[in-house]
Amino acid sequence: MKRLLPLLVLAGCSGAQTPLDPWGVQAERIATLTHVLFWGGTAVFLITMGFLALAILAPARLREAMGSRRFVIGGGIVFPVTVLTALLAYSLGISRALTQPMSDAPLRIEIIGRQYWWEIRYPDLGKGAVTANALHLPLGREVELHLTSADVIHSVWVPNLHGKLDMIPGRVNRQRLRADRLGELRGQCTEFCGAQHTLMAFDVVVQEPGEFEAWIARQRAPVPEPRTEEHRRGRQVFGEAGCGACHAVRGTPWSARIAPDLSRIGSRATLAGGALPNNRGNLAGWIAAPQDIKPGNAMPAYARALEGPDLLALASWLDSLR
Repeated sequence: MKRLLPLLVLAGCSGAQTPLDPWGVQAERIATLTHVLFWGGTAVFLITMGFLALAILAPARLREAMGSRRFVIGGGIVFPVTVLTALLAYSLGISRALTQPMSDAPLRIEIIGRQYWWEIRYPDLGKGAVTANALHLPLGREVELHLTSADVIHSVWVPNLHGKLDMIPGRVNRQRLRADRLGELRGQCTEFCGAQHTLMAFDVVVQEPGEFEAWIARQRAPVPEPRTEEHRRGRQVFGEAGCGACHAVRGTPWSARIAPDLSRIGSRATLAGGALPNNRGNLAGWIAAPQDIKPGNAMPAYARALEGPDLLALASWLDSLR
């Protein structure tokens, strides 16, 4: 057990959601600040404990010297003021560096927080570039996130890329970042926003520029026509059940903006704001009983409205939208 403890501690220093494994320059600055404050605080603590030990264990002459006016002023006023001022100046320098742009033309990405999911738009890349709960980033290119909320205060945080920033209704906050490593990360809401705050996550995918452009092109393109009878039935059920009153599917008559855009839902890694892995079975379960999975969300249950074959056909068609 003693051998496992250090391994468990080190495991928290890397992974898809940790500020101690930076994937970009902003996160590196924050990680450096964390280390400086931690080790600086540790040094001050050890020095203080050393003086405490001397005050208790040292000979009487030394204790008398430690009680002198000069020692008290130097150790009790000059030392802490100097150390804290230096740490404050360093922290302010890092904070300023985090706000400095790295390019004149960053890619603009709009993220809207909703109870309890994320709407993500790429307005610089075309009107149809809209997705949900999946933030795709081009490797090595600076992006500017435009953050707002449609209902209550949320807060977005991708620990490996940057710090937290609130999303406030009626206001747009901006955050610039750059991902310098390929792979997948996890972001989440860090401001309590209701009953399902803990189930409000999103996937972050960092791609080569060419792969990112291809992904954007698929997002903008109309969904393909159903190729099987089951998929045709699923699309028909989607319309008959009224799903299009809330959801959009590009290339179809349904273009609502109340709920997540489902145009390429089959390509997403998770469902319901990170609550479930995305597959046909979980899609069917979510459609049938979303309140059992994520109580308090705005999705109505369809367990009684849809028969089993229709439910599976609908889930199969949605799963095919890649």
